[in-house]
Amino acid sequence: MTSSGGLRGYFVRSENARGFSLLAPTLILLVLMMVIPIIMLVARSFWTQSGMIETADFSLVNYQMFFEKKIYLYVLGKSLLISGSVTFATLILAYPAAYFVAFRVKKNKLIWLILITVPFWTSYLLRVFAWKLMLGYNGVVNSGLIGIGIIDEPLGFLLHNVNAVVLTLAHAWAAFAILPIYVSLEKIDKSLLEAAADLGEGPIRSFLRVTLPLSMPGVIAASLLVFIPTVGDYVTPKLVGGSSGIMIGNLVTNMFGRGNNWPMGSAIAVMMMISITLVVCIYLWLISQVKKRSN
Repeated sequence: MTSSGGLRGYFVRSENARGFSLLAPTLILLVLMMVIPIIMLVARSFWTQSGMIETADFSLVNYQMFFEKKIYLYVLGKSLLISGSVTFATLILAYPAAYFVAFRVKKNKLIWLILITVPFWTSYLLRVFAWKLMLGYNGVVNSGLIGIGIIDEPLGFLLHNVNAVVLTLAHAWAAFAILPIYVSLEKIDKSLLEAAADLGEGPIRSFLRVTLPLSMPGVIAASLLVFIPTVGDYVTPKLVGGSSGIMIGNLVTNMFGRGNNWPMGSAIAVMMMISITLVVCIYLWLISQVKKRSN
């Protein structure tokens, strides 16, 4: 009784212990659902497979094959470039929307945010299919252009290419970029903008020297929220990308599916995670260097 009472008293008195007790369920779930699967994925990437038989012997053959077959490196680099383009396009679309709600809307901002995010309440797959229908050979875009007389026959380059993948992914992830940018813009002290105007700064210079730097935390968060998951996306490239829009996620899916080569699929997935981590670290380092120079 004394031991249990002393332990209970420790948890009551210790703020760290109480905090850990609240975090414990989340940490346990995180370990079970994320850490353990990643460890199993990394371990399996060192296995070998001959035919349909997997051997749990340590080997680097999968990673050797990854670097020997140029197609893997090409698709990985292509996926990073596509995701970078998606991130840039998403920020270009999201920043004006977030800026408008933060600075131009005076009342009912919550309603505006809800209206912005309502289209994203539908299934991700349905939104991808919607873009496929719009960009298709007989889709809305081609039908509209033919109807107003701009073209005489449907355009075939709207779908099944990299541009279609970038456009679809930029729309699909726009809400995830708008919200963090809006939060950063909303926190900006409006008196700073008034001070800049009093000092003779025009709207453009005030934006570049005050608004944009102060909103960079939201921009960085939005770019990471978009870039990291889109590298491994495989649904959108498969539906609207065609053969020219294949990304690294499609290779991983094929290895775990029709290819039935889980060790090789695990190795490709590990290389994808390592590449994403390196790109993110370089990106954050460059941001920190720019901040140091500006200060």
